[in-house]
Amino acid sequence: MTISLRHARVRYGPLEALHGVTLAAPAPGLTVLLGRNGSGRTTVLRALAGAVPLSGGAVVWDGTDVTRVPAHERARRGLCLVPERQAVFGSLTVRENLELTTPAYDRALEAYPPLESLLPRRAGTLSGGEQRMLALSRALLSRARVLLVDEPVQGMSPAVATRTYELLAASEACVVVAEQRLPPVLRDRPALVYELRRGAVVFSGEARELRASASGAGSASAEEDRSGRWSGSRPSG
Repeated sequence: MTISLRHARVRYGPLEALHGVTLAAPAPGLTVLLGRNGSGRTTVLRALAGAVPLSGGAVVWDGTDVTRVPAHERARRGLCLVPERQAVFGSLTVRENLELTTPAYDRALEAYPPLESLLPRRAGTLSGGEQRMLALSRALLSRARVLLVDEPVQGMSPAVATRTYELLAASEACVVVAEQRLPPVLRDRPALVYELRRGAVVFSGEARELRASASGAGSASAEEDRSGRWSGSRPSG
């Protein structure tokens, strides 16, 4: 199974955010979209989910053009988008958030044991990292066929961030995540990487190829990766 963009263009008013982007994410597998703020990585996720319309190009899922399929129908077919913000229901408790996905949420507590003590708390009172744990656990419980996650480990401790990527990499779904720089835990994993800059793809390949390319071409995102300055509590983008 693959979900892809083909020569996709997205406009926000007079500004074009994606300039003919082509990329494909296979399943099972982990695909990472890298780029600084304004690079277009979040827009790619939203375009795949149907949250923003294309002004050109196509979204193809399992060989079928779904460009005109609305977001709620893509969700019904098994696509789950976890946005960077407002990914949980703040007025509901942690338990109620989990029960919206399934009454049997034991797997969520196995994935993120700290959630157990937070079950009676309102989700809106949790820290940023705790909310990301809750949002990711709900997404994993949903058994989505395609899982799109913007800044999955924002606000998490390095240990919990590593655990999160281990869970995502072990998923049988097509998993696409957006990050500012390549997480160290993925350096030696067979993750597919696309680097975006100003709405265009400037690199595609395996993580180790990105690092090799950076040593010769000076890729900004990979330079940050080589310096090791990555943690779950970095700024969003």
